[in-house]
Amino acid sequence: MSGVSAKQEAEIALDPASTPADIEARSFAIIDAEFPDKPFSGHAWEVARRLVHTSGDVSLVRELCLPDQAIAAGIAAVRAGAPIFTDTEMVRSGIPMRRLQAFGCRVSCILAAEGVDALAAEKGITRTRAGMELVGNSLRGAIVAIGNAPTALLALIEHVRIHRQDVPALVVGMPVGFVNAAESKEMLLRQRDLNALAVRGRRGGSPLAAATVNALAVIAARLEHFQNENALTDESVCVVRANEE
Repeated sequence: MSGVSAKQEAEIALDPASTPADIEARSFAIIDAEFPDKPFSGHAWEVARRLVHTSGDVSLVRELCLPDQAIAAGIAAVRAGAPIFTDTEMVRSGIPMRRLQAFGCRVSCILAAEGVDALAAEKGITRTRAGMELVGNSLRGAIVAIGNAPTALLALIEHVRIHRQDVPALVVGMPVGFVNAAESKEMLLRQRDLNALAVRGRRGGSPLAAATVNALAVIAARLEHFQNENALTDESVCVVRANEE
């Protein structure tokens, strides 16, 4: 027995939102209401709001670093069909392809790179670091989403320092943990030649990294739709004018 009376149970008021779209819209409305003075604006707030939604933690906004330039670079990369690399399968599986297929983006986990296990054993390093070393030459113009492994983020930073031609379009740096997680993200944010979105401190995780890419894909799809709609309108106007002439 739970000890909860029927009267007490009846007093619990449930939100009527029930469909996925309604629940998401309602969640965003609640988050918006929590922040009458939003800490971010424009597309940055859309990304921040989705991260708060994913974590269920409104205090997360204090740790977010979401420069407008980095967000714009990420959106542009999605629209250009840039490849996306993740440090774990969890991040990869958390990125919905339905929002990326139209752009031709390919999502790959660095752990699937050929020779990961052998390189990790040979050097005595983590598999994620080995994976990042193996895909380093493919990073140019890509989106890299790291939600678990500080060692992968450190390997990326080291690679780009040496190979300037391999600069990614965007790095989503959100590894979680107690060993070099916070430090690796601070190092990332100090790289002037890297566009980066990050969660400072120990917090982070695969769901947040995936949610960031998801947010960028949502924005990119909306911008693409508006552009196509405007193009159709402009074309229709030209046809009308031509007929009038």
